[in-house]
Amino acid sequence: MKVPALSFGTGTFGGGNEFFKAWGASDVAEATRLVDICLDEGVNLFDTADVYSDGLSETILGKAIAGRRDKVLISTKATFRMGPGPNDLGSSRHHLVPACEASLRRLGTDYIDIYHLHGFDALTPLDEVLSTLDHLVTSGKVRYIACSNFSGWHLMKSLDVSSRYGWARYVGHQVYYSLIGREYEWELMPLGLDQGVGALVWSPLGWGRLTGKIRRGQPLPKESRLHKTAEQGPQVSDEHLYKVVDALDEVARETGKTVSQIALNWLLQRPTISTVILGARNEEQLRQNLKAAGWNLTAAQVAKLDRASEVQPVYPYWHQRQFVERNPAAAPPSVRSAI
Repeated sequence: MKVPALSFGTGTFGGGNEFFKAWGASDVAEATRLVDICLDEGVNLFDTADVYSDGLSETILGKAIAGRRDKVLISTKATFRMGPGPNDLGSSRHHLVPACEASLRRLGTDYIDIYHLHGFDALTPLDEVLSTLDHLVTSGKVRYIACSNFSGWHLMKSLDVSSRYGWARYVGHQVYYSLIGREYEWELMPLGLDQGVGALVWSPLGWGRLTGKIRRGQPLPKESRLHKTAEQGPQVSDEHLYKVVDALDEVARETGKTVSQIALNWLLQRPTISTVILGARNEEQLRQNLKAAGWNLTAAQVAKLDRASEVQPVYPYWHQRQFVERNPAAAPPSVRSAI
């Protein structure tokens, strides 16, 4: 299945609780307008999750795409807690089957294009998890399965179980990856290259830090998710952030592009990246971020951003980098034409 280089994340739909209200609170009318803009620009993949605003994001997305289901791809997720009971979470058969059916009802569709496990469930046997996902595929409720936020061994062991029994395997991994969070490159990117697992990147602007509005000596912008959600998102030191933003500013002057467009375009040129998921509070943000595709940074500009954002990896990755003759890092950035 082909997916667009850029896709749209609907965590901003609904604002059904305080955490997601800090992201945005698009109602059906605004959500429909944002979907219209995406489709006009060739962006047809929309990502959501049952836990986003306690199901409200899925409900609003379902209404926004009503009458044009055949023109869109839907990605949604399950595993996180959706009720007070002991079985209202996780990846057991008992939870996943009704969770998928509930997502189908909220989305107003009879199939999901990409169904993710939102996190790894270490308390449920993998054969139960993957046989359940395979059943959802063979029953027609799900087209493809993917995972999110897995460790390398979580993903590799899962792929092995699927291969052993001939079950559907994870074809995608939704991951955090940005210019200020490059840990994905240490193990998960080489694994993706080796096993043919594409990355769907969440929070490509570093939890709202790479919008061009955060710089040395300036207060946080009034409208920022960081005011209420900084501790729940990826962590980064101020000095490292400022160092990366300085490099982004240099490239912005060279290209005439915005800081966010450059940060997104850098991701589009990395190995294994299938799609970069954009979030947007409003039409203006969406239109600006959609301009991140259709062009490429030069090799020199990529190298400048690489140097500014590089950090010393943790063990064993720093040690493995001393043995590149037989243990090479992931392939160098690839130049590609974004859809």
